[in-house]
Amino acid sequence: MNSASSFRLPPRRGALIFALSLCAFAVALAPCAAQLPGASMQSVKWPLRTREHVDLWLHGFVMISSDTSPVPLFRRGYREAVVAARTKASAVTDLDVNHDALAKRLRENPALTNAQFLALAFPTWEELVAAIDGFVKADGDPKKAKSKEQAAVFSNLARLFPAKADREFVRTLTNALQNEKDVFFHAWWVDEMRRRERTLAAVDVIWQGELRPRLQNFLNHSEQPNGDLILSLAIEGEGRTVTDTRERSQVAVGFPDSPDHAMDALYAFAHEVVGPLTGPAVEDNTTPAEKRSGVATVIGSYALVRGGALLLARLSPELAGGYARFYLRVAGVAFDGDPMAAFARAFPIPKPMLESIDRQISISFGGI
Repeated sequence: MNSASSFRLPPRRGALIFALSLCAFAVALAPCAAQLPGASMQSVKWPLRTREHVDLWLHGFVMISSDTSPVPLFRRGYREAVVAARTKASAVTDLDVNHDALAKRLRENPALTNAQFLALAFPTWEELVAAIDGFVKADGDPKKAKSKEQAAVFSNLARLFPAKADREFVRTLTNALQNEKDVFFHAWWVDEMRRRERTLAAVDVIWQGELRPRLQNFLNHSEQPNGDLILSLAIEGEGRTVTDTRERSQVAVGFPDSPDHAMDALYAFAHEVVGPLTGPAVEDNTTPAEKRSGVATVIGSYALVRGGALLLARLSPELAGGYARFYLRVAGVAFDGDPMAAFARAFPIPKPMLESIDRQISISFGGI
């Protein structure tokens, strides 16, 4: 089955869209954790999921990356919490052994950050590993594939890992994460899922009982009618999104620490699903010089944050205010008084761009 997918990197990392033909990737993705009791996933739009292999893959990147972005790519404190848990378990793995080499290659080729999205395109860890193993053994050459479908997969992987050093990076990372999974991660992840059961249920109640039905019209008109909403441990305000022509998106957002913070996941979802509208607004409202200098990249990141607030403001001022407070906290911005005013100061974008995004959101709600 042929389908086109897009990996959307957060704009501050570069306005990069990867149009990937994911022949063998594009399969019905199944959850890798227990579903909510009584839920028929076949009939539910945008079901809530958890996936161990997605968490493991992102875990690998957070452990080898540096992150100084205003809205961090990964959850603040995640690395420290994991290091403490690994120390308590006396766990030393191949990820430790290969850390410096992996981190060095990532610094040398920052484009490898795009590979974060790869796990979302595979239903299981085993299928991800098999694809990477075959690709590396073929030295990245699609002509050495054993089938037309495998050749398409190799072609897509070659875009992410074009050089021999890049293929060595993904081979080393995958092998290290397999060992990390066996020695530490799987048991830790299962314990975390058990600890967060009430939080998962709380997010689902708000999502399916309240917010998703109110957003469905927007999702339909913005060509995101269905998909999987994945709660992931390693991220928070900056989600990860993969979309394809089957109109089924994969959106990973942070897994809140407690039921009291259930809305945090849904704020991040709003941030992700305005991406198709903010991108064109940034393109139309920035100059060639701003694009060359990198200013447009920063503005694009801010536009995505501001767009989520505009989206939720269509539903209620309270939701927009909660969203603003969440992103101010995630960005580490202290404020007194009106959160919306502090939010606008922290994430400034040109007024015409803001108006363009708001107008497109209105259209996607069907004019309401």
